[in-house]
Amino acid sequence: MHDDSIILCRCEDVTIGDVRRMLAAGYVTIEDLKRQLRIGMGPCQGTTCSLLLQREVAAFLKKSPEDVPLAKARPFVTGVTLKAIAEAADEE
Repeated sequence: MHDDSIILCRCEDVTIGDVRRMLAAGYVTIEDLKRQLRIGMGPCQGTTCSLLLQREVAAFLKKSPEDVPLAKARPFVTGVTLKAIAEAADEE
């Protein structure tokens, strides 16, 4: 298997090659990469790929992974009950 074809983010199907191309194009923060590639925006919200992405960015910048900030977590503000969803569906 070619190194660039290794999938880094399974939720959004982003490969290491995709990340490296974006890094070479000048997108050198995790927030930039997240906006360009949607990496870390799938169902797992980056729990499986964020540290791998951090390592890849750190290697590109020749920094320690601890010196590369992770993406900001934006948790849901409030939950929605199933009852509210069901009631809204009934009104339609």
